[in-house]
Amino acid sequence: MPLIPDNHGSSFFDYLVQHRPDLIPASRWCPPGSSAPALDEIRGGAVPSVPHGTTVLAIKYQGGVLIAGDRRATEGFQIAGRRVEKVFRIDEHSAMAIAGAAGPCMEMAKLFQTELEHYEKLEGVQLSCEGKANKLGQMVKANLPMVFQGLVVLPIYVGYDQKRGEGRIFKYDITGGRYEESDYHAIGSGGKDARNTMREHFKKQLAEEEALRIAMLALYNAAEEDVGTGGPDPVRGIYPTAKLVGAQGITDVEDGRIETVYASLIDQRKREA
Repeated sequence: MPLIPDNHGSSFFDYLVQHRPDLIPASRWCPPGSSAPALDEIRGGAVPSVPHGTTVLAIKYQGGVLIAGDRRATEGFQIAGRRVEKVFRIDEHSAMAIAGAAGPCMEMAKLFQTELEHYEKLEGVQLSCEGKANKLGQMVKANLPMVFQGLVVLPIYVGYDQKRGEGRIFKYDITGGRYEESDYHAIGSGGKDARNTMREHFKKQLAEEEALRIAMLALYNAAEEDVGTGGPDPVRGIYPTAKLVGAQGITDVEDGRIETVYASLIDQRKREA
């Protein structure tokens, strides 16, 4: 593989497709020439079972966007992992969270991080928030062959737009279609329940603490209705993860702060029971 990119612009992903297509996730999980299995084959277990993860969400507050996800991964009816990370820092002002097949999800996040670093080093400037969202859409589109293997990967992308001075939320479909949400969004098998909770409690210009409480409540309600979504686990000390994306960059929400939010929510549920 040439050390210096030639005529592939500033996209590391395009460079990889040209020189080492075998390293593209879709090529490794769905080799060229392989045929997509029929739906009956997938249901019958012809496709190897891989861990899947749900639910992830994003919600705006007055300082930016909060992005969060539960920690559970499942294989069929079994819990494959309890501490899976589904929310990833991409660069200084953006993050993504992914629902779908766990392994390909993590590969896409790492490749997207490299894509943006590569662009910044070659061009000397960062891509705009809009440009980053478009780049991710191209990678989701390239993942389409894996969808026919049952390995769906869908992200939520959030970024702080420094020109506009606001946080932005983008969602995608499996063909790479990109859509912007104005206030909040959630995906995954518990996404509908999470969206219902946020729709009920969301207000414009939420304070950061209130946005965190609504996000944790949305994941809590999703976990009550969906077996693929993990709720808070005080016994093991496992809680959802969350990041704040604002003008000052990205901040991880500490576990102790999330634990305090859930202690309050559970106490409230007990009083109302």
